[in-house]
Amino acid sequence: MPLVDVTYAPRVPEPQLRRLASVLPHLVSVAVECPEEPYDGDLRPGDVEIRFRPLGPLDRSGLDVVIEVRSKWFESRAADRQERVDRLHEDISEATGLRDFGIYLSLPVAAWAQDD
Repeated sequence: MPLVDVTYAPRVPEPQLRRLASVLPHLVSVAVECPEEPYDGDLRPGDVEIRFRPLGPLDRSGLDVVIEVRSKWFESRAADRQERVDRLHEDISEATGLRDFGIYLSLPVAAWAQDD
């Protein structure tokens, strides 16, 4: 269950942010899919949580968009995490037209629980 935080500059057009919001659940799921948490293409509530927030007056960023993805650590995910984040970056760029953005993939040791 990835948690995704998207921070964006005010100059990013809303239609591009809406497109990003629509493609992120699937693209992130593909990027972090592993034998321990397979992705069957059928996203359900709680599978991917995404939060968008504009840069604040005290924030500093040289990028239009920064996407932070946190997903539970598994050895199979950690082994090729750079390839995963590089592919995710390429997929997001192709799907949205974003050019000036970065992605931070974090794989903490974690646990998750939610209601059914």
